[in-house]
Amino acid sequence: MAKNKKISVQGIDIVLYEDNKEDFISLTDIARHRDEERSDYILQNWMRNRSTIEFIGLWEKFNNPNFNSIEFDGIKNIAGSNSFSLTPKRWIETTNAIGIISKTGRYGGTFAHKDIAFEFATWLSAEFKFYLIKEFQRLKEEENSSKKLEWNLQRTISKINYRIHTDAIKENLIPISLTANQKNFIYADEADILNVSLFSKTAKEWRTENPNEKGNIRDTATIEQLVVLSNLESINAMLIQQEITQQERLIKLNEIAISQMKSLINTNALGKLK
Repeated sequence: MAKNKKISVQGIDIVLYEDNKEDFISLTDIARHRDEERSDYILQNWMRNRSTIEFIGLWEKFNNPNFNSIEFDGIKNIAGSNSFSLTPKRWIETTNAIGIISKTGRYGGTFAHKDIAFEFATWLSAEFKFYLIKEFQRLKEEENSSKKLEWNLQRTISKINYRIHTDAIKENLIPISLTANQKNFIYADEADILNVSLFSKTAKEWRTENPNEKGNIRDTATIEQLVVLSNLESINAMLIQQEITQQERLIKLNEIAISQMKSLINTNALGKLK
């Protein structure tokens, strides 16, 4: 396990470390952005939400072969009710989760894999998540420059919720009898729901308008758009799980995209990072 490191995000020192080439970030420190004195309370409030439970449960299913799905289903069924409460320690012990970790000692607290940490930051503030990712990017670039390795921000952000999004599509929208080509059509169709919500055009429309551009519509996205896109992937996965129609999801996702882009673009300090 690598030595603890620190980054500073809007005046908050956030501890992180690397384990088996995976980055873990302190949720306890992130929560201090909302309340310096009651970070544990903020974290427990986040874990009371059904959408949170669905997200971290899906993450575990992808990454943890020993995840206790039966216990997870029991927790998910009562999540969101007035009497429901859940601590990180109980989540770890009950489901055998690995995405959230409790540490003791000088730099103790609750840590989470960066995918989950970014999701928690989204719940707190889209603006704060933006700065968190920027500082995380700076740290990785510093580390990799000495190792002469490439660390691509666009690739990292776009993959944060990609697997969760596609799995929600597979489990809820793709009948077993479809051919591989038909399944790919559904994946592309859902990807365009996000494209239209954020970029106001489909991937095909962008390609028609930009015949000489390399890559695709997402390769030319700004850092702000990539942050919002990762949020939309997570949100759309939750809406698919809730069996919300595609038309209703498109309207909702577009409203969220507009709101979050305004929040990021209108931040006065944003220009200092460009």
